[in-house]
Amino acid sequence: MSNLALILSVGLIGGMAIGLQAPLSSLIGQRLGVLESVFIVHLGGLMAVSALLLFAGGGRLGEWQTIPLYAWLAGVMGVIGVGSTVFMVPRIGVAAAITLIIAGQLMMAAAIDHFGVLGVDAKPIGLQRIAGLGLVLLGAWWAMRR
Repeated sequence: MSNLALILSVGLIGGMAIGLQAPLSSLIGQRLGVLESVFIVHLGGLMAVSALLLFAGGGRLGEWQTIPLYAWLAGVMGVIGVGSTVFMVPRIGVAAAITLIIAGQLMMAAAIDHFGVLGVDAKPIGLQRIAGLGLVLLGAWWAMRR
């Protein structure tokens, strides 16, 4: 499999997983609550990745002290992401919720690219990117309409 095909496959599988995670997390949230759903989702993820790490002999987990302190915010961002999904899906539906999440991801990605922070090379935002982001936001708004 070529590099491009592998990247496309991983991206599509990741996107489908998020598409499935949203209604499954929402189902838990509707029955137990938002915080409980976020806890169960992350506990399930912890168990899954723990099994993979055991299979991989721990990988490089022993080097955890080498990561910068601010990188620990990634876990907090995961909690916010799952929590927002659990909150939105019963109110606006899966497609609209995922569209809003993707719009937010793209806006943050464009800002990170523009300023070149978090180890990313700077790629200034031009008129084309601004127009593209505007279209995504318009699409998110359109997807929310009933």
